[in-house]
Amino acid sequence: MRARTFTESGRRAQIVRAAIAVIAEAGYAKASFSRIAKQAGLSSTGMISYHFAGKDDLLKACVTEIEEITGAFMQPRIDAAVGHVAQLRAFVEANVELVGEHATELRALIDLVKNAGSRSDAVDGRLALFEEHFRTGQAAGVFGAFDARITALALTTGLDAVVATAAANVPEPAELTRIGRELADLYVRATAPESTGGPE
Repeated sequence: MRARTFTESGRRAQIVRAAIAVIAEAGYAKASFSRIAKQAGLSSTGMISYHFAGKDDLLKACVTEIEEITGAFMQPRIDAAVGHVAQLRAFVEANVELVGEHATELRALIDLVKNAGSRSDAVDGRLALFEEHFRTGQAAGVFGAFDARITALALTTGLDAVVATAAANVPEPAELTRIGRELADLYVRATAPESTGGPE
């Protein structure tokens, strides 16, 4: 019984990984069960139908898998940063660095959210997360006076554009590091308190 459960669980994960790879390469519209079955090394689509109620169920599993992968990569880096400004920088730099490690997963997630109407709690929740982060940072005096919601929207949309561009044609690691650092520098400068000192 245990061996059977393990095998079924492993097969389900194999199908999800294959679906992510196909979506990243060909797009959601061309991600047919037959194409996914071939990618997974299955002889027919029957095994996919056995494990998933339909394509929507499979796509939901893909989004969950991608969220777990991206979260496992980014969260430790964010948690290691101390303070609002450092955490802002860590999020931006880790998100860009993620492209170098998991470009396939990012391309698939972008396509699913954009073209399949899939919902990602991690993606959808970022606006509220950053808005609250900016508000608490403003209260602590480490961020300047600005509209927290508009700034959160500008950050997420700008970051998404950079990540999508990089994921489509992944730069060398050193270039990704540079991009992440410069983007983080931009957001840190934009959100910093105005200097109260006189002219230099």
